[in-house]
Amino acid sequence: MTMFSIVTDTSANLDSAYLKAHDVTVVPFTFLVGDEERTCIDTAAFDGAAYYNAMRTGTSVRTSQVTPQRYIEHLRPLLEGGNDVLYIGMSSGISGSFSSASMAAKELRKEFPTRTLLLVDTLSASLGEGLLAMRAVDCREQGFTLEETASLLDRLRHAMCQVFTVEDLKYLRATGRISNIKAALAAVLHIKPILKGDVEGKIVCAEKVRGRKRSIETLAAQYNEYVRSADAQTIGIAHADCPEEAEQLGKLLCRYNPPKRILTVCYEPVTGAHVGPGTLALFFLGDGSFRKCEQ
Repeated sequence: MTMFSIVTDTSANLDSAYLKAHDVTVVPFTFLVGDEERTCIDTAAFDGAAYYNAMRTGTSVRTSQVTPQRYIEHLRPLLEGGNDVLYIGMSSGISGSFSSASMAAKELRKEFPTRTLLLVDTLSASLGEGLLAMRAVDCREQGFTLEETASLLDRLRHAMCQVFTVEDLKYLRATGRISNIKAALAAVLHIKPILKGDVEGKIVCAEKVRGRKRSIETLAAQYNEYVRSADAQTIGIAHADCPEEAEQLGKLLCRYNPPKRILTVCYEPVTGAHVGPGTLALFFLGDGSFRKCEQ
């Protein structure tokens, strides 16, 4: 087996059992609930219901960009141990954390000139990132080299479709994704945006529908239109404390075009802080035009 270290971060939304079983290192992200700073490494141990209920009741939740030093702290021991490293990170289009990882890598390459350290900007978050990290694990176990794995992920990241809907627009409004006026009108008219990741990994509005039921149906319809080889891939569903609707979405996917497997998780706290409770997201490999097409 070709060995190299695989590193990802909290945003990948992968649980500790999988990470431990496949020897994947996680760079933890921090967030603030009120004035209390917390760090999330194991998303399976994360109490999503309590976290998103706190947001619903008005508790302030904030995130901050990961510093280069934190990446150095987690990458240096692997390099010191004689390992080459592949880091699979959160989209640079929605966070400055990948920039911090790049700065850390530049410093570490000088410190360890005989080692290889490659970074992949997944252009995704949550399970969009996580599914690519899982693919890297599969590649390593199949004997791919680090360079071959990074090259494959560089291609697949453009085919990773991420589409989601939110329950309340105020969280997007707070992060500047939508104006106060648009958010107020949408609330009155019960309009739900269908959002997606574009070619730069930024979040854009693909379309707008009226009502929660219709928004969930639209996610499934997007999957049906753009998914490729569904029966050969794991599909990701992430929810921000709306498990029943996640289950409903999964049933719709199976009705349209049954995937090999559906991996359903509660949204990790860092990305979840920006989209808010009730968010429902879908991740799958599909037609690359999904990221650039006008809906």
